[in-house]
Amino acid sequence: MSDLPDLPVTFRPARTRAIMLCAAVAIFAVVTAVGLLLKPLGPGERASFVLTAALLAGVMLVLSRPKVVAEDSGVTVVNLTTKRRLEWAEIVSVNLRPGDPWVFLNLSDGTSLPALGIQPGIARERALADARALRALVEARSAGPDAPRD
Repeated sequence: MSDLPDLPVTFRPARTRAIMLCAAVAIFAVVTAVGLLLKPLGPGERASFVLTAALLAGVMLVLSRPKVVAEDSGVTVVNLTTKRRLEWAEIVSVNLRPGDPWVFLNLSDGTSLPALGIQPGIARERALADARALRALVEARSAGPDAPRD
């Protein structure tokens, strides 16, 4: 159990998140500046530039939202627009196969839940390490009461 991360632990694509947050700020600043600097625009048109900038930045913020939080009581998976709380026993396996865009959690009800908080896009090695850590936590935490926890 020494190789297990201390709980609580949050898994998220840090580089992707940083890029998305920086892009959100840059998009908002540039589109707003263009709208305010164009001389022939009226107040309504300028407001539409600012609104468009806010909407584009909002999309980037939603794209930076995914994470997986593992705690003593279970796992919370936060995807783009959804958040789901799982007990450890509900997670059967953690999969990140070659070519997968993110981790998939196989659940005890026979369904599969994508966990976008662990994705190998920009930081493949980090995602693989995070998937291994979450898999080890699931194996250690969801074992029955008679199973050894070494």
